[in-house]
Amino acid sequence: MSNKHIHPMTFQDHEKDMLQRGLITQEEIDASNARVAIMCELIDARNENKISQRRLEELTGIRQATISDMEAGKTSPSIDTLLRVLAPLGKTLVVAPVEQRG
Repeated sequence: MSNKHIHPMTFQDHEKDMLQRGLITQEEIDASNARVAIMCELIDARNENKISQRRLEELTGIRQATISDMEAGKTSPSIDTLLRVLAPLGKTLVVAPVEQRG
């Protein structure tokens, strides 16, 4: 049996399908996207500053394993933890207006 006519579903297609079936809300998707964006910023800042997770542990007192889990999306850190990790990287959180959908 050939799979050449099977088109894999993109992540966006999967999200759209889940929305249409009522399995997830747009708010849940937006929250997930925000978490991913924050972790990407953390990872980018850590790499730009050439700070290892181990060194970030030394600077913050937050275990390297916890930092790794945060970056991998395995845990959702508290705001206090996130602020502690971002500070030595020269970053902080900012509350900004949400872009309205057309």
